[in-house]
Amino acid sequence: MSEQNPFPPPPPPSGEPQPAQPPPPYGYAPQAYAQPQPPVPGQGPVGEVRSTGVAMLLFVVTFGIYGWYWWFKVHEEMKRHTGQGIGGVVALVLAIFVGIVMPYLTSAEVGTMQERAGRRRTVSGVTGLWYFPGMFILVGPIIWFVKTNGAINDYWESLGARG
Repeated sequence: MSEQNPFPPPPPPSGEPQPAQPPPPYGYAPQAYAQPQPPVPGQGPVGEVRSTGVAMLLFVVTFGIYGWYWWFKVHEEMKRHTGQGIGGVVALVLAIFVGIVMPYLTSAEVGTMQERAGRRRTVSGVTGLWYFPGMFILVGPIIWFVKTNGAINDYWESLGARG
């Protein structure tokens, strides 16, 4: 059995005529040898639409553990979709150890994602102020979550996701 070189031979030196190229062998797929291209921002998979009410209920029922899951999933979906951001693992670690930064980071990433797609930014890092110090008026974190989760859901729905 002889091995065939899947790559075409180098061109002859200048001035000499090029010989005719034989057809590629059966099963040869040039795209299999192509270098993987980085994702185009905003061209990755679309994220999941999450019901705001159900998410808040799960947060209460699981004593806050669902919040860690929510932050992981939301940041992982944004990273896969845009190719930028902190991603799910970093978001989870930050949520566990320095959770107070997450409302600011999440709202900022959602707003940046909206802006990159040519949409109006409806949330930003400043939206995180609803969470802290907004927690002192008790409803602040709820307002933050409704605004931020709503912005994420609107973005995914605009790309065809169903909730």
